[in-house]
Amino acid sequence: MRWKHPFLMMIVPAMLLGVANPIRSQSQNPVSQEPRNSCVSCHLEEEEELAEPVKAMENDIHTKNGLSCADCHGGDPTAGLDGDPDAAMDPTKGYIGVPDRTEIPQFCGRCHSDPEYMRQYNPRLPTDQLDRYKTSIHGKRLAGGDEKVATCVDCHGTHGILKANDSRSPVYATNVPQTCARCHADEEYMADYDIPTDQVEEYEKSVHGQALLKRGDTAAPACNDCHGNHGAAPPAVPSVVYVCGQCHVNNSEMFQESPHKDAFAEEDLPECETCHGNHGIEHPKDEMLGVGPESICLECHDEGEKAYEVAAKMYVDIDSLKTAIFRADSLVKVAETAGMEVVDAKFSISDARQFLIKSRTIIHKLSVEELEKLSKEGMKKAMEAYAMGIAALEELQFRRKGLAISTIFIIILAIGLYFKIREVDKKTQFQELDLGN
Repeated sequence: MRWKHPFLMMIVPAMLLGVANPIRSQSQNPVSQEPRNSCVSCHLEEEEELAEPVKAMENDIHTKNGLSCADCHGGDPTAGLDGDPDAAMDPTKGYIGVPDRTEIPQFCGRCHSDPEYMRQYNPRLPTDQLDRYKTSIHGKRLAGGDEKVATCVDCHGTHGILKANDSRSPVYATNVPQTCARCHADEEYMADYDIPTDQVEEYEKSVHGQALLKRGDTAAPACNDCHGNHGAAPPAVPSVVYVCGQCHVNNSEMFQESPHKDAFAEEDLPECETCHGNHGIEHPKDEMLGVGPESICLECHDEGEKAYEVAAKMYVDIDSLKTAIFRADSLVKVAETAGMEVVDAKFSISDARQFLIKSRTIIHKLSVEELEKLSKEGMKKAMEAYAMGIAALEELQFRRKGLAISTIFIIILAIGLYFKIREVDKKTQFQELDLGN
C-alpha cells in the first residue's frame, strides 16, 4: 500500500508492532462504545475520506482489545465536543496526529516492543518486531531516508487491522504473496531498485504457489517463510540450504554430506536453488536426474566425467524401480477388478513405493551405493507384488476352469434328468391306458 493522502494515516491504531504512549490509560473502551469520544463524533461528520478510518476501526483488533484513537494519536477525546477540535488535538495533551512515514515503525513499536504492556493482551505475542525490522532491507533503507520501502502499515494496514491468523488479513498465509506483490510486482514502483518484478508471477506457477493458493495448504511456504517477515531479506547463498531445510529436512541433511556441498561453496552457488530454482520451483521429476534432454546434471557435467556416469546410473536405478512398481500395480489392479483377494500384494506395492520415495531423496547425498541398496529393496517388494498378482490371476483361471467343468457336469446331469423324467412320464401314461382297458 502506498500513501497518496496524509489523512489515510489518521488515527493509526496500534499496528502489529503496536503503539505504547503516555496516554494509554486514557481510554480502554472500543470506538463503537465511546459516546463521548470527540475523535469519533467529529470524524463521522466529516467527508468520507476522514470518516472512513473511524468506520474501519469497528472490526480492528485494537478496538476489540479496548484501545481507542487517543491510544495511538494522543490528545483528549473528551474535549472538542463543543465544536473546538483544537481542544482535543492539543499537543500539550500528548496529541501526535499523523506520524511521519519514517517514524511509523517506532510509532507502532511503542507498544509492541514493550513486553510488560503487551503481556496484558497476549503473552505469546513477540515483542522483537521493531528490532527485527531494523535489520531488514526495508528497515535499513528507511533509516537511510528511502520512504518507498514497506513499513508496518503497508503490510498490516492502518485502520481495520485484523489478526494475522484471520483469513481476511493481508498477512494471512494465502494473502501474503499479493501483499508483497503490491510493491514487488509493480515495475514502475520498483524501477529504482534494479530487482526483478516477476517473483510473484513465478511463485504462483510454482509447486509452492499451487499448494498454497490453489489448494489452500497453509503449510506451504509464502514469501515470508523464506525471506522472513519483519526482518525480511533475501537468503544469503550459504544459508539457502538451511532455509529450505526448515521443511525439507532429509534433503537438506543429505546434501550436507554430499560432494556438492564443498563444490557449491567453492563456486559460490546457492545450494538447493541451483538445481530447483527459487520463486518458480517446479514439482521435481525423475527426468531432472540422469543424462536425458531434461537433465539438469548436464548443466555442469559433460560426458566422460565420473559425475556423468553417476547421474546416469542413479537415473536407471530409480526409473527401473518406478517401472517395476507400475507393472506390479497394473497387474494387481486387474486381479482386484476380477474379484480376487490382493491385500498382501497391495501392501508390497506400498512398501516398494516407500523405497522409491527414499531413493528419490537419497540422490541429494550422491551415494550410488546407498541408492542401489534402496532400489534393490524396492525392486524385491515390487517383484513380490507382481508374483502375487500372477498367482491371483492363475487362481482366477483355475476357478474359471473348475466352474466350466462344473457347469458342463450340471448341464449333462440336467439333460439326463430331463430324459429320465420323460421316461417316467411315458410309463405312467401306459399304465393309465392299461388300467382304462
